[in-house]
This record gives sequence, structure tokens and C-alpha cells, in this order.
Amino acid sequence: MAPKFKEGDVVFSFNGRWISYVHTALAYVAFLGALFVGMWLHYHKIVENEHYGYPDEWFPSVSATIGDRYPERSVFMVGIALTSGPRFALVSLYYFLTARPNSSLPKIVFWVGVFRTLTCGGWTYVTSTDDHNWHDIFMISYLVATLPWTLGCLALSPPNPISVKYRKILAGLFFGTLVPLIYFFIQHKVHKVAGAYTIYAFFEWALILFDVGFDAVTVYDFSSFEIVVRDVKGLSRGDQKLLKDDIKEKERNQPVIQASTFDGPYNWYNLSIALADIYNGFVFWSVLTSLGLLVWYFPLWHMGISGYEVAVMSTLSPLLLGIPQIRVLAIKYNRWLHYSSVIPGLLAWQVSDQVNRLGMVSLAVWQGSMAWTAMWFAERNDSGRLQARVLAWMVGLVLSSIAKFACYSNNPVWPVMKAENGGWNWTGFLLAIPAVWHATRPVTTSGGDLVARQVKRGSGLMAGVGFGGLMFALHSLLSDSSTMISWTWTGYPVNGPQQVPHGAVTILAMAAGLLIGVSSPKILGSWTAYGIGSVGAMFLTYYQDWTGYYGGLVFTVYVCGVAPELIKSAVQHNPAVAFGFGFFIYNLMVLFHVWVVAYAFVPGGPLVREHTDWVMISTMLQIGNGVFSALTTNSHSGERAAKVPRGRKQIAYYLHILFVLQLLAMSLAYLRFPTNNYQPFHPEEKSLTAGIWTIHFSLDNDMWSSERRMAQAIRELEIDVIGLLESDTQRIIMGNRDTMQYLAEDLGMYVDYGPGPNLHTWGAALLSKFPILNSTHHLLPSPVGELAPAIEATLDVYGTQLDVFVFHSGQEEDPEDRRQQSEYLARIMAATPRPAILLSYLIVKPGEGNYHTYSGPKSGMHDIDRSDWDRWCEYILYKDIKRTGYARVSRGTITDTEIQVGKFVVGQPADYSDTRISEDQVSPGLRFPAMFRAEGVRGHRYHVFDEPRYFA
Repeated sequence: MAPKFKEGDVVFSFNGRWISYVHTALAYVAFLGALFVGMWLHYHKIVENEHYGYPDEWFPSVSATIGDRYPERSVFMVGIALTSGPRFALVSLYYFLTARPNSSLPKIVFWVGVFRTLTCGGWTYVTSTDDHNWHDIFMISYLVATLPWTLGCLALSPPNPISVKYRKILAGLFFGTLVPLIYFFIQHKVHKVAGAYTIYAFFEWALILFDVGFDAVTVYDFSSFEIVVRDVKGLSRGDQKLLKDDIKEKERNQPVIQASTFDGPYNWYNLSIALADIYNGFVFWSVLTSLGLLVWYFPLWHMGISGYEVAVMSTLSPLLLGIPQIRVLAIKYNRWLHYSSVIPGLLAWQVSDQVNRLGMVSLAVWQGSMAWTAMWFAERNDSGRLQARVLAWMVGLVLSSIAKFACYSNNPVWPVMKAENGGWNWTGFLLAIPAVWHATRPVTTSGGDLVARQVKRGSGLMAGVGFGGLMFALHSLLSDSSTMISWTWTGYPVNGPQQVPHGAVTILAMAAGLLIGVSSPKILGSWTAYGIGSVGAMFLTYYQDWTGYYGGLVFTVYVCGVAPELIKSAVQHNPAVAFGFGFFIYNLMVLFHVWVVAYAFVPGGPLVREHTDWVMISTMLQIGNGVFSALTTNSHSGERAAKVPRGRKQIAYYLHILFVLQLLAMSLAYLRFPTNNYQPFHPEEKSLTAGIWTIHFSLDNDMWSSERRMAQAIRELEIDVIGLLESDTQRIIMGNRDTMQYLAEDLGMYVDYGPGPNLHTWGAALLSKFPILNSTHHLLPSPVGELAPAIEATLDVYGTQLDVFVFHSGQEEDPEDRRQQSEYLARIMAATPRPAILLSYLIVKPGEGNYHTYSGPKSGMHDIDRSDWDRWCEYILYKDIKRTGYARVSRGTITDTEIQVGKFVVGQPADYSDTRISEDQVSPGLRFPAMFRAEGVRGHRYHVFDEPRYFA
């Protein structure tokens, strides 16, 4: 072929659009060929799922079609192998088409495309049968990479109206399909609706068509190429602009565009600085959120105020920055101030003595609060750097919440964690040392651009009040992604969000608020936004299920978005006033929100009893003070950080990291999505093993998080249904944790959390191997003492409906409370026509007082063992179900209360005779595990009567 340009000859050439044609054809052949073969040879098998088969389900999903059956699996694999060559060529050609000097986005999109292609090969050739975990890892990686690939291709799209149009349409269809796809998947997986999986399958196949179709649009762009590669139109030489360039020119004043992008090459050193800054923020939040948990250990064991509560005042160190000499030293030696926080905070887990461990964390919080305040104050005249520091601190909170989401609501670097219970303490510490060094590097700047000294400022005291309210809002509701969901939980059937997967939605709302806050600070800094945020707070406080959660999301966006404005205002004042006093307000709020539930144990408690609404109103009024001050102080600074190139460039790196963190949260939500296919331990016997345990807020006798040890004991005792008391840990003082997440997922059980943390109880939860059909949460009469929670749940036990009650009565000091509670519970137990089991904490001696109300004609319930006279707290009662065994198992060092366990059989008549039989007369499937005899294991053994009891 004759040469077309002087630079060389074209030895062989074909138009680039053939790459698109071949890629599209082979990809569709791979999927549709497998579908055709599968429906031809194995139709009834591939439409069947774990719940239903034909005719309820009549169309196969993608995974069932391309899965493990021969020959459709081989058809698919061969098709994907043939597609891989054109696929790599397509990704490469798109890079050649869009590459520009000093532009990093085409390179990023190219490597995302390569990564996507490799992970496609991963989930294609590593089936779920070969290795389920790696198959899921490859699949979720591919799905997550689809988002940046799609957005990147759109941003880089050449200004061809046809290709831009089809890319937008297909991208919209792809992401729009995800909503009904997820909905019908939940209908199938959670609600087990017949036919839902078939509808899900249609949407799943639509995703394939749209995904491949999106890449097929390159046929309109590649016509400018001939292979080997000669650009016949000069497009790749930068003669024409890309769509992203047009957007940036036409919409240069759009704040989100300006805040998240910048011109010039991607600077990996600056990216590393942003990573270090954010990790430093993560460490601060990790240490701060661990303080309350360590403090809680002491009143928990003292059963009242212990004196160690004073440690919550460790945040007051910024008061010292009111002294000029100390302020100068704190700024000059800020790096070492950070190290003096990081080292004791992340190494405290090495100290076994609980008092000393608390002392180390208190020191870390003291130093960290001063270090961050001094850092912000030092940057007060440079809007770009100040914005970056505040972003690092806030994204650090997001990262902390994601880390807890990944680790079942425990932060892996907390001092209550270690390798044995899921801690990553050494990893966290070793990352922190270089991160602090990098984040606190000396920087030379060209001068300030914020408020001059003579300009009028708002009130420093009001700025401090606002900062205190902000700190409390962030810590109490957003330091864990499940806290607000727990506020809105009402039980079964599920009518609202669940901790998994919707925790990722909370994290997304945090990120959205931050993005709006840094790109359009005047919007979220206004009174209008404050009003909207207050309405969201009201809905979260007074409503439940989706309505309450939607209010919580509005509140989340507002609080995270207004944070940069409030801090930017506060740094313009004396740090002792704005931050020292602000942390004092925060500390008062921490005590306030504990007082509303611990009113029976603290001075003045009855005055604020059950008034979470007062806590929320106070929080919003405090934030309102900050907004009032900020509107004056910040009115002269403008939106400089997001507009000047240097500030925009700094901020963009933090926002890009925030975007990646959102993809990580989405991946975790996918990987942790509940399977809901749980099985009891002995279905062949139709047995149900029920237990009751008071778990002391998942903090063991030696101040370690105890979820894993609890799970091991429950699993080894083969418990199918268990009531857990003192289980609500969704407060600052308890670490804003959710113990049930780990127990439910690890043990494979459904969970009902009972009354939420905003209902002022210490918690009651239910875990069940059997589906929970319906549940009602009760707050029993408590005219004087603490509120008594109860769960009334109906389970599907081998096709028989059975009611389970989980209950924690009031204190010994309040006999009238306990009398009224016994009457209330007896009424609802007597009212059920179904077999029933009570798993309870009653505070009564057998045969005395309220015992006869719980067990007797009033309730219709029977004691599992009337001869067991040595009880006071825990009891198991039952009616209309056959009881076969009863055991009491010592607590070990996990908590202060034993485990009581009862065995029952469904479908046989109840026998209340108390006739005991020997173990060799009992079927093996109805026996208690032998490992707990004699000395037992890990401190757990059969005690009191030293062996289980069995009944005829």
C-alpha cells in the first residue's frame, strides 16, 4: 500500500472501527452463546435457585448461565478468550486517541481499563466452585472499576455528538439499571419472593448488554485511526479538544468541577502528602473514639461513677494555646506533638493494666487535640492549606468509619483490639510513623489570603460553641456507619435500612456533604442549609424506618458540609476560646447523651431522663451559634480555596482519595451482603437450642473487645436462638459499636437489635438461625428506674411458628418497676396462641415474689427447671413446646454472667413433669456438647450442677 505520509509507509492497514466491531461481536457471542446452549441443554437446572425452580423462576441469571455447567461454561470461556485481544486493543486505542501532554487522566483511564480486563478474566476463569472468595474479589473489583472507566471515557470523549450522545445514554441505562437490580435481588435474597430472581436476571442481562454497548460506541471514534497506528485526522496530536476541556471552559464557574479538577500533570508526591494527611486524621479519630470505650470499662465494673470518667476531659488541651509561649512552641514543634499523640495512642494495646492503658490513651487525646488545633491555627492565613488540613481531618473520619464498616464496627487499631480479636494494631502503628512525618513537613508559602487583622470577626465564643456542637454531631452519629440506622430500626418485617449494606449509603452521604462543603461553602454555610439540616435532625429523632433514615442522610450531608466553614471561622479566633471552650462544650454533650440513659446511676440524671430530643436540639442550637459567627468571619474570605489554582490543586487530591474510599465502601457492602440462607445445628432432630446471656457491652474482664470469643462459645454450644442483654453499644462512651454485626455474620444468624439507642435502654438483641417473621419492640413500665427493653419475635421453626421473648427487667432497687414489668410481660406472653420461649433477666429468686407472675397461670409459661433454686438473674421459660435439656455454662472472662441454655424439640407434645433422664437415653443430636464437661474450654464449663440436665 502506498505511503500516506512522509514519516513512513503503511505496510498493512485497516480502519480502527473494526476493533470495536470485533470486540462487540465476540463479547455478545460469549454471553449469548452460553445462554443459548444453557437453555437448550440445562434449562430447568439453570433457572433453579436456592428458593424456587421452574415454573416460579423461568429465566436464568448470568452467573447461573456462565457458571459451572458444561458445555455452556466452555462456550463462555472460549468467547471471553477470543474477546481479550480486541479488548486490550480497544483500551489502548482509546488511550492513543485521548492522550495529551501534561494530562494524567488518559493514563489513569487506560490503566483502569487494563485492570478491568484482567479482573474480567479473573471471575471468568476462577469460578465460584474453584474458589468462592477469589471469584467474588475479581467480580467486585470489575464492577467497582466500571464506575471510573465509564466516567473517565465520558470525560475524555472526543467532541463527536453521536458518540457523546450514545455514551451518555448507555451509561445512564447501566447505572439506572442498578436500582431495580438491587431491589429485586433483595426481594429474592431477603424476602424470598417467588419470581423475583427471574426479574433480577433480566436486569442482570441488561447490564451486560449496556456494558458491552458502551464500549461499542468507540466505533464512532476509531474511524479516525488506521492500524498500524496512523492518525489520519490528527486528532491524537491535540489539534482538537476533548469533551472534558469543553466542559471546563464552558463551566469554569461550576464549583464542583473547579474543586475536584486541575490542569497539569498528576503529581504523585502531592498525592502521597494527601494520603499521609488523611491517615493522620484517621489516627486522630481512632484514638479519640477509643477513649470513651476505655472510660466505660470502669463504671461498668463499679456499677456507678468510678472517678475515671474525668478522662473524657482529655480534649481540653487547646485551652493552653491561649498562652502565647505555648502556642508558639505547639506550632514550631507540631510534628513532635503529633508523634506524642500517635505513639501512646496506637501502642496502648500493649499495656495490660487497664488504668495505665486508659492513661496512655488520655495522654494521646490530650496531645492530639492540641496538635490539630495548633496545625489549623498555623494555617489560618492560607485558605488552600487550611482547607486541605480540614479535609484531611474530615476524610480521616470517613476512613475511620469505613475501617469500622470493614471490621464489623470495631476500629482495628483501637487499644481494645489485638490480633486475636481482629486487630491490626502493628500495621496501623507502622503506617502512622511515616505518615505523620510526611504530613507535618515544613512548607514555605507565598503568604495569606484570608481575613486580615483589622477585618471584623464574629464571636469567638459562639465559634467555640459551634465547634463543640460539630464535634459532638460527628462523633455521636457519624463515627460509625450503623449508628443512625440503629436509631431507625423497628424490627421485622424489615421496613427500613439495615446496617449492611446501607452503612455504605451513610458513608456516601458523608462524602457528598464534604464535596458540596468544599466546592460551595456559601451554600452549606447559609441559614437556609442550617434550616434544612435541622429538619433532617428532627426526622432522625422523631421518625423511624426509611423516613427517619432519610432525615439522617440530610443531617449527615449538612453536618459534613458545614464542618469546613465552622472550622475556618474558628481558627480566626483565640484557639483557647474557639477550640478549648469548644471541646469543653463537646465534653458536656458527651456526658449529656449518656445521662439520658444512665439517669439511674448519676447525679441529676432524672432531670434529663429519656430526652435524646433535648440532646439533638442542643446540638443543632450549638451548630447554629457557629453558623452565626462564621457568616461574619468568613464573609470576607470568599471561596478562595476552591478557586485559586494552588488551592484547587491541593484540594483535588483529597477529593480523589475520597472518591476511591467510596468505591471501597461500596465493595465492602457487596462483600458483606447477608446471605440469609442460615441452617440450624440439628435439623434432623427438629431441635431448637435456645440461650440467654448478658454480654456486658462486649467488653471483657480485661478490657478487650469480646465478640470473637462470644461467637466461639455460642457456636460450640450449638445455640440456634439466643437473647443477648446489655447489647446496645451505640454511644460515644461505648465506642459507637455494633456487636451484632460480627455475631450475626460469623454465626450465620438473623438479628433483631431490639429498641434503638435513641430509646434509652441498655439493649436487648435476638440472634436466630430460623427466619424472623415478625417482631415487636417493647419498653416496659419503668416509673422510677431504668427502662426495661423487650423483644417479641415470631420465628419460622421447621414450618412451625414459635414466639421468642427476650427481656431485661429493671434494677433490684426499684421493686415497683419490676412488679409492673412482670405484669406487662405476663399479659403479652399469655396473649400468644403459639408455642413460646422466654429468654430473660428477671432479678428474682425462684418461687418468690414476681416469679409466680412470670411462671404460672398469669403468663401460661413454665420454668425450664423448677428444681434449680440457685438463680437470681437469668431464666428460661417456655410453653407448648417439648423441653429436652437444660444447662448452665460458666462465663469465663468474657462477662460477669453465665450462659443458660435450653434444648427443645418442635412437633412433639409439651411435657411439664420435670422427670429427668440420663444422657445415654437422649438422641445424640439432642445432647449438649461434651467439651464443656469437667474443666471445659477457655473457662467455659458446665457449672452449678456440673453437667447438663435432660428431661423426658
